[in-house]
Amino acid sequence: MNFLLHPLNLVTFFPLVGVLVLLFIKSDAKNAIRWTALGTALVNFAISLWALSLFDSTNPNLQLAAQFNWIQVAGWNIQYYLAVDGLSILLVLLTTFLTPIAILSTWTAVEDRVKDFMIFFLMLEVGMLGVFLAQDLFMFYIFWEFTLIPMYFLIGIWGGPNRLYAAVKFFLYTMAGSILMLLAVLWLGINQGTFTVPDLVAKGGIPAGVQTWLFLAFTMAFAIKVPMWPLHSWLPDAHVEAPTAGSVILAGVLLKMGTYGFLRFNLQLFPQAAVQFAPTIAVLAVIGICTAPRFPTPKRMSRNWSPTHRSRTSASLCSDCSH
Repeated sequence: MNFLLHPLNLVTFFPLVGVLVLLFIKSDAKNAIRWTALGTALVNFAISLWALSLFDSTNPNLQLAAQFNWIQVAGWNIQYYLAVDGLSILLVLLTTFLTPIAILSTWTAVEDRVKDFMIFFLMLEVGMLGVFLAQDLFMFYIFWEFTLIPMYFLIGIWGGPNRLYAAVKFFLYTMAGSILMLLAVLWLGINQGTFTVPDLVAKGGIPAGVQTWLFLAFTMAFAIKVPMWPLHSWLPDAHVEAPTAGSVILAGVLLKMGTYGFLRFNLQLFPQAAVQFAPTIAVLAVIGICTAPRFPTPKRMSRNWSPTHRSRTSASLCSDCSH
């Protein structure tokens, strides 16, 4: 019972309750489906506010931890580990705040397969929240990859005329970077004896040469998600072809996962490599800002300011690393 009522477990997995309810609602009861999805998202926002009320802003350490052994086999020490700090609590609130707004934007815009749309959308919220709360690298990777599936279908089914091209491009780009990150995650977990981020940071001792390769593997996945130049070409198509709700979540939350990854993992786990590659990443970020095209329509403009905003953030992070 304590596990079920833990605030971080609730906020992460409560959208699945809405998914379960939706499965028993007839597909032609569109208003009932919309209200169920919206109600689920609003309750989850209230749960995130409850978690915020329990959060101590004067404490810089991880808080509200939900942790226990998960997979203990063949020397693998994988834990179920959710926790929150000053960085992730804000992103959790942003996710739970934008989700009901995005659902509202579909009230009259999505008329085809409404039930499937809402199920995928609530599943996407689970993945995004898990990314921001997971403190075990293996668990983080599962949530990171999980977000691909609902977003792929949201673009591919309810998107614009070129939705299939945009969805496949989005999936392939993100998956390509994630494979390299998976190899780095496995190396860390096997060689360091743990997948939990606090333990990995405390243990340290990763040789500088190995740090370089691990940093580059993580960076590839995060740079694609930011996205940084020259790995950004998937974003314009995804932004324009995605339904409005998908574009809101893409710009408002999904792209921030890349910058969050840099802050949470790259800077903490590979500090020497971060300092070494900071100037290079800063240059790529500036190029991304300078080469962004201009478009006349609001939705096409979003595919311009989204990557440039993230590029400015990346450049700022690299400036801090160099100091």
